Amino acid sequence: MKLVILDHHALNPGDMDLTEFRSFGEVIVYPRSKPEEVVERIGDAEMIFINKVVIDRKVMDACPNLKYVGVMATGYNVVDIDAARERGIVVTNIPDYSTESVAQFTFALILARANRVYEHSASVHSGEWIASPDFSYWKYPLVDLRDKTLGIFGFGAIGQRVAKIAQAMGMSVLYYTRTHHPELDSVQCHYADADTVLAQSDIVTLHLPLTKGNEGMVNASWIAKMKDGAWLINTARGGLICEADLAQALKNGKLAYAASDVVAVEPMAADNPLLSAPNMTITPHIAWASFEARERLMKIAAENIRSYLAGSPINNVAQ
Repeated sequence: MKLVILDHHALNPGDMDLTEFRSFGEVIVYPRSKPEEVVERIGDAEMIFINKVVIDRKVMDACPNLKYVGVMATGYNVVDIDAARERGIVVTNIPDYSTESVAQFTFALILARANRVYEHSASVHSGEWIASPDFSYWKYPLVDLRDKTLGIFGFGAIGQRVAKIAQAMGMSVLYYTRTHHPELDSVQCHYADADTVLAQSDIVTLHLPLTKGNEGMVNASWIAKMKDGAWLINTARGGLICEADLAQALKNGKLAYAASDVVAVEPMAADNPLLSAPNMTITPHIAWASFEARERLMKIAAENIRSYLAGSPINNVAQ
């Protein structure tokens, strides 16, 4: 059995063990693969593993021996699922491996603004505390999260974990999701329609998969429904946001702060409007990437392989 991993570096820059993978057969690892290299590198392999490499109908047609595509992530929009289903190709993803990591990172982005840790550390290192006549100073307003309202779009495992953290910090939570589950409501956490969440939230955070139906949903009209001076956090998918509209909202002061771990085109383009937007924090798609989360991902991926080889695939999104 030949297993080809087409873009392994982002997941495993060298600190993950592939011993369990090698127990299933010959493993060929490529740190990265350009689109024009994909077909040749797959060759006659039955099983391939990808993160962001696109596996479309053309690739499947050119690789008739392909029987299994393991997406080493939760989102699987890089695979043509309809084409895979037509060919009986199993496509697995990795659910719930990064819930804790992404929820924690969401609050890292929120707290970065609330407490201005980086800015004050930079001030101290520049000598301002040494030169200060006072024992304490602050260059920016500091914000308590208690009694603020957090609006959550998408209430799967990550959204629910974010809600629990928010409530532990004394925040109220409003959430919007396509399917309301009343059992998830509590004194501090309530379902509301999208417009209500936008209008009443001091901070809005996105935890949605990217679909054809919600691409670019965060646009000028969506932002106009938000509170003046609200914050927007995105640790989901860059394509959810119309980046030019978000940049404009930051420039004109409609939003006081935004933070995103993702952008529509990754790696980020030099002309991305968010790069020049004020009060904008951008990180390079790392919310998922704690060591512990990546370790969980590898274990789930190995279990996906084991189940497939046993004839009972799990986490098969092409059923």
